[in-house]
Amino acid sequence: MTTGESIKVLLADDQKMIRQGFGYMIGLQDDMVLVGEASDGREAVEKALECHPHVILMDVQMPNMTGLEAAQEIMKLRPETKIVILTTFDDLDYIYQGIRAGAVGYLLKDAEVEEMLGAIRSAARGEAVYKTGLAAGALTKVITTTDTGSEKAAVGERTASPLLDLLTEREQEILQQMAYGLRNDQIAKKLTITEGTVKSHVHRILQKFGCEDRTQVVVAALRNGLVK
Repeated sequence: MTTGESIKVLLADDQKMIRQGFGYMIGLQDDMVLVGEASDGREAVEKALECHPHVILMDVQMPNMTGLEAAQEIMKLRPETKIVILTTFDDLDYIYQGIRAGAVGYLLKDAEVEEMLGAIRSAARGEAVYKTGLAAGALTKVITTTDTGSEKAAVGERTASPLLDLLTEREQEILQQMAYGLRNDQIAKKLTITEGTVKSHVHRILQKFGCEDRTQVVVAALRNGLVK
């Protein structure tokens, strides 16, 4: 999205009252606009292609296609879209599946209004938004998953990726720390380098991966087995 542009939001939830409530609050914001609603996963995919939202608040349990399945489909068709999983369940497996599907966040429906609005703004900026106590465990599971049994079938073989050849040793180190969720200043402290140096490396990593933000890079790295 361009600077100064309103954040286009799509609400996908099978409960009409949830859509009405969140839609009303979004409509009151000067920097947001509600561009569409969907009552099931299949409609969410269709609306994403039709309305071109910047951010989608996606319920997990919906008819016809689950929110997780819809998120995975949307990421294939519109990878620039930021999806925040919205649910009543603080469930480790749901969070894990949401991350694997490419969602940038996980928000509980009983969150405060300001927290929900803040999650939309953060997601639009490309920041990860996991507002639940189980998020750290889910992120660790994604990063440390071994290629055995069903997980191997789910994420594919972790063979050496040609993308690694694009990165210097230092860039690989920084990418790993990004996957752990560390900010630039935290990475600088951990690797004993300046924050400016970290920013330069992050910029080059984004360029090499052809990504717009660090969330997209981390998701790409996870999918290609570049972090462990």
